[in-house]
Amino acid sequence: MKIYKITIFAITITTALSLSAQDAGKIKKGKKHFDSYSYSKAIEKYEPIAQKTTDINRTLADSYTKIRDTEKAEIYYAEVVKAEDKTPEDVYGYAAILSKNGKYKEAEEWMKTYNSLAKNDSRAIQYSSKPGHYKTLLKDEKRFSIKNIDANSAQEDFGPAYYKDKVVFASSREGTVSIKRTWNWNQLPFLDMYEATASEDNELSELTELSKGKKNKKYHEGPVSFNKEGTYMVFTRNNYKGKSEDGIIKLQLFSSEMKDGKWQKEVALPYNNNEYSVGHASLTADGNTMYFASDMPGGTGGVDLYKASKNEDGTWGEAQNLGNKINTEGNEMFPFIHKDDMLFFASDGHLGLGGLDIFIAQVKGNDFGKIQNVGVPVNGSKDDFSFILDEESKKGYFASNRSDGKGDDDIYSFNLLKPFTFGKIIKGTAKDKKGTILDSTLITLYDEEGNSLETVTTNENGEYQFTVEPDLNFELDGKKSKFFDGTNTATTITEEDVIIADLTLEKDPGLSLYAIITDKKTGNPLEGVKMTIIDNMTGVKIEYLTPNSGSYRKPLAEKKLNDKGSYNIILEKDGYFSKTVTYNTEFTKPGVYEINSVLDLALDPEVKDLAQLIEINPINFDLNKYKIRPDAAIELDKIVAVMNKYPEMEVELGSHTDARGSDAYNRKLSDRRAKASAAYIKKHITNPERIYGKGYGETQIINKCVNGVQCTDEEHEVNRRTEFKVISTGNDKINIKNSSTDSFEK
Repeated sequence: MKIYKITIFAITITTALSLSAQDAGKIKKGKKHFDSYSYSKAIEKYEPIAQKTTDINRTLADSYTKIRDTEKAEIYYAEVVKAEDKTPEDVYGYAAILSKNGKYKEAEEWMKTYNSLAKNDSRAIQYSSKPGHYKTLLKDEKRFSIKNIDANSAQEDFGPAYYKDKVVFASSREGTVSIKRTWNWNQLPFLDMYEATASEDNELSELTELSKGKKNKKYHEGPVSFNKEGTYMVFTRNNYKGKSEDGIIKLQLFSSEMKDGKWQKEVALPYNNNEYSVGHASLTADGNTMYFASDMPGGTGGVDLYKASKNEDGTWGEAQNLGNKINTEGNEMFPFIHKDDMLFFASDGHLGLGGLDIFIAQVKGNDFGKIQNVGVPVNGSKDDFSFILDEESKKGYFASNRSDGKGDDDIYSFNLLKPFTFGKIIKGTAKDKKGTILDSTLITLYDEEGNSLETVTTNENGEYQFTVEPDLNFELDGKKSKFFDGTNTATTITEEDVIIADLTLEKDPGLSLYAIITDKKTGNPLEGVKMTIIDNMTGVKIEYLTPNSGSYRKPLAEKKLNDKGSYNIILEKDGYFSKTVTYNTEFTKPGVYEINSVLDLALDPEVKDLAQLIEINPINFDLNKYKIRPDAAIELDKIVAVMNKYPEMEVELGSHTDARGSDAYNRKLSDRRAKASAAYIKKHITNPERIYGKGYGETQIINKCVNGVQCTDEEHEVNRRTEFKVISTGNDKINIKNSSTDSFEK
């Protein structure tokens, strides 16, 4: 059993007054054995006790868990959770042991109970948010092929690490030293480090003790990690110089450098402490950054993962906890950092299949991407841990105590058949309107701004897939020869990890309509334009929303050569003036008929000032007159043109004067001029009720020049103006003004 779980259990045994003196003696001896990790001996003392308290049942459940008799552990946990004095951790322990025994549905029910007792525990929150998660994890995605290596012993073998062209691992197999020491926990020899030659098929041979035993001492050594050059190592070892206050020998980290072909005397790392354990180092390729596990105070759970980097002088800097995205209230350990910024680690706190499962997270600077369970067959209901991957991401090793192994822990090799992916998956199938699969279809992924991100080709089953970032919106476009483009949208603003977005492409019948809607000002394609297309021959009406390409394509399966076509097209989009056009054509030859080649389909943006659409010169009147002069008619004709272009536009024509003269006279004169101007426009536009004139006189002076204030002629002139207030554009009611200076005297 691997001490490197680093979990320290504090069990307090209280003896009931009703127990006999003989039972009290057994309890006392049993506690002593338990505290010294002699779990089998503790079981021998506790089992015969007839009247078992909750504490005794709890200790038996824990002891059987330690020696990996999960069936017996389940029996005693079942008794503990029936008791009135059970704790939330007892409920969690029962759920955990049910998972280890493959009873996932029962485990999930007990996790619901645990959630009701510990609502803030991240483990409970994960379980409650993803019911039935184990069903997904049990599906083999065919990512791995695994094999139990021949080099495994009948004892413990785990913690593999790459060392130049070799593999180093920890093992409790019988070594070469004459004195044999065993560990109370599992009665196996203490761990030593071994190096081996790896073959092409991942087998390990030619085993020797690392550095001829100089790094292997009387207690536990290993696992170990090396820099890429193999000149620097950090390894785990028992603390030989002291014990904790409760008498436990903790784990510590030591480093050593290779000089002149020899490993130098080991150096204790600054994180070592008599009161807690540190271990499981994993070095980056350059050896300057290290990930490790520890149960030091201030962590999230039992064992947390930490990161540390070297200072400029080569000393190790302050350790940083990896945070609650990685660490849980459970145990996280056996980190392995890959050169491609992938962090692998073992955890019993994230959603898994029982015991320790192996997880992967993408390293993003000081943060991490979403945590992913690597799945079966690497993970199962037992403990799976110490995962490593070669530089080419093709193969590697991990350890497990699954029942089909040769010993207590075995090393398994694997081939990686599919690469790891991060983020979320958008995938789907391309088909035609009849549901026929379309292979070799080009699928392009666009972001919200219409930028092309990636293009893939559908396989023989019409399938495609993209790996994307979460919390974003995307558009998809499918292209295939002799088919019209198919489009769809997808969003990763969801809890789902896989988003399905199928595409339907319509076969090109030989004749088709095409249009592209653009912004009149910029010329850019317009997304989200509502197109209402009415076939004037049949009365059929369809509605369509333009994609980010701003385009529209319509196959004309019902048309044949020399047929005529007539279509009314209404274009509407918020923030733009609506437009209606009529397209008439005769289909004299096969192909695509581009509507925008003969009609203006560009939309004018709504503006606050009509001068952005048309240039209006001052509207002039003779002194104290309101008759429309020829030069004024030229300017009013511009308004006529705009209103005929937008037949839904409603306009109020307002005339204003300066403050000179009486209020009544100014109001009367301005009203006559406004109504005269409006009357002129009415004669030349459709639906003449869309415009009316109103005189405001001097009621809306826009500067200081009100009655009684001395102003220059230029200051008064500002107030003599005609305003064209657009009441409606055909989309909605807006308040848009265009001001034109009236160049006339009152």
